[in-house]
Amino acid sequence: MFLCRLLHRIMVGVALTLSLALTAAHAAEKPTPLILSVQDAPVVFTGSDGNTHLVYELWMLNFSSGDIAVQSVDILGDGTVIQTMDAKTVATRLQPVGLRDATGTLAKSSQALLFVHITLPGGAAVPRRLTHRVTTFIAAAPPAFQHLVMAGGETVPSRQTVAVIHPPLAGGNYVSADSCCDSSRHMRAALGVNNHVWLAQRFAVDWEQLDSQGRIYSGPRENLKSYTIFGKPALAVADATVVSVVDDLPEQTPGKYPEGISLDKADGNSVILRLDDPRLGGHVFAMYAHMQPRSIRVHEGEKVHPGEVLGLVGNTGNSVAPHLHFQLMAEPSSLASNGLPYAIDSFSVTGQIPSTEAFDEAEAKGTAIAHRVLPAPRRVENALPLDQRIIAFPDLPTRGNR
Repeated sequence: MFLCRLLHRIMVGVALTLSLALTAAHAAEKPTPLILSVQDAPVVFTGSDGNTHLVYELWMLNFSSGDIAVQSVDILGDGTVIQTMDAKTVATRLQPVGLRDATGTLAKSSQALLFVHITLPGGAAVPRRLTHRVTTFIAAAPPAFQHLVMAGGETVPSRQTVAVIHPPLAGGNYVSADSCCDSSRHMRAALGVNNHVWLAQRFAVDWEQLDSQGRIYSGPRENLKSYTIFGKPALAVADATVVSVVDDLPEQTPGKYPEGISLDKADGNSVILRLDDPRLGGHVFAMYAHMQPRSIRVHEGEKVHPGEVLGLVGNTGNSVAPHLHFQLMAEPSSLASNGLPYAIDSFSVTGQIPSTEAFDEAEAKGTAIAHRVLPAPRRVENALPLDQRIIAFPDLPTRGNR
């Protein structure tokens, strides 16, 4: 057995050496033990920081019998490097398929997604074409060929129309938790459904709310009514048609994730709307999740209008605390769909929480969240609220209290 393994390793090394030697003679033929591709082109959108953002996934397939360490990734726009990820950064953003833990090394014969976020100054030209240059270390290769630089994963940024919507809530002190563009809970939730890999939550947000003391809740953590956001009205964000309603699932006890929740019940009580703006072609859907049981006031097939009350914020489905999960997507499914960026027409940023970890700690302990308060609210129009911002929406009169 040992002899067989030794011979196999020698033959693999000889084959790779010969392949690389042939490559030197035939420049058009390059061995690519790491195959790069982009499944979904990034959609260009504006964030609440005023910058232009592109978010997508670079697929990496290790087509070899040895591990490949990714040492750096250069992202090129129209042939010029516009962003570089070093090994440390890659190790926080490269996620093997089917797993949620990041790594800097692709195991042999495996595939992973590198979660890419490009930020460009507002008004800057967006590259017409994006490509990638990956520097690797291949331990199983002969010494002269262990350091390989591979290029690929070409994609063209999409200029498709980004939906401009009204706020899904009214009032202030809301936290855009786990929103775009570097949070991991939503943006890295890749799922294999119907023989395809989807990222329905690519631009999802969990809206939570602080009280006047900067706390998520005041009182017993297990009591739903301790939470500031519990019972707040969830509002229609556009002229839309109701395509799906779930309204009969029970509340969960806050403070821990429920056990045994199936995928079809993970959203809890929910509403899915098809946005009726003709510029969107009928292919943009808004989802509201985790609402209170028997609180939803609309039915499938109904037309709704901006500011109309859909239901009340609750803690149903796969939820650890009352909040409103909101996302836009390209299909009327919270699983078999790709998430879409959007722009809220008007809101104000009043502060910023330093990190998801700071938010989670304060939520777990019931303490005030240490955060930076802006000297004056910063008015924002037609942009997507970025992660861990404290947001105020207009106190618009709501409709549909029927």
